[in-house]
Amino acid sequence: MSMDTKGVIEVRELAEIAPSPKVVILDCRYDLADPEAGARDYAKGHIPGAHYASLHRDLSGPKARYGGRHPMPSAEYFQRFARALGIERDSLVVLYDDHRLAFAARAWFLFHYFGHNRIAILNGGLNAWRNADLPLQHTVPARPDDGDFTAIPRQEILLDHGRIFSALDNPPWQLIDARDPRRFAGIEEPIDPIAGHIPTAINKPWQGVTRKDGSLKSRSELRKHWQDIPADDQLVNYCGSGVTACVNYFSLYLIGRTDALLYPGSWSDWCAHMLYPQTEQSE
Repeated sequence: MSMDTKGVIEVRELAEIAPSPKVVILDCRYDLADPEAGARDYAKGHIPGAHYASLHRDLSGPKARYGGRHPMPSAEYFQRFARALGIERDSLVVLYDDHRLAFAARAWFLFHYFGHNRIAILNGGLNAWRNADLPLQHTVPARPDDGDFTAIPRQEILLDHGRIFSALDNPPWQLIDARDPRRFAGIEEPIDPIAGHIPTAINKPWQGVTRKDGSLKSRSELRKHWQDIPADDQLVNYCGSGVTACVNYFSLYLIGRTDALLYPGSWSDWCAHMLYPQTEQSE
């Protein structure tokens, strides 16, 4: 892959380049209902050389009243995490999961947000690796020397509650809700304290950009998926806690809609502001 890439990598290509010291592989498997399930699954077998990245320990910051259930980590925290994995400024970071990109895309977004230009998601995830009859490793790789990864936040690709709320009467963007249609419609809400969605949002469930086997749809299929929204509309992605919205964000990036934004606090942060209002000045 090129020295500047933020796309998708196929199984056979990863198998060829995985031994390179310039390739760092992260296993991002996770289960929101069982936060330690991903770590247990990693111990049972993972792509050789892969390190484990936990959503709540490594890919999120500490919880607070505001910021959602999976807040963005600070630049200092994420830089320390990445350097401990041996990630250099020119490393190719390859991410995978077994849940249709849900957690790999969150990791991809964080590297993208913090300024890394060589990141790719394994198409089809661990299932594709297994289906290719490639080996698994059952031991944890040796801890590498610290890398020189430097986190440089791109604040301009994030939106917070205050900016969205203040623009509700005449939004300059289109809000995209990645959650299940029943949650979007307020019919059911299994996680957050309030049901419904942010006013003016439309529903584009995150699973719509992948196939049931976990592989990403083709670029032409992705363009068709998003064609009902004018190309000059700026899209703001959100979900329940800023995780699966990254799948939609990633798919938009792949088809050239690189001006998309993310509301990382998402619906869980929106609910917190409804339950515990605060003035814009204190925000």
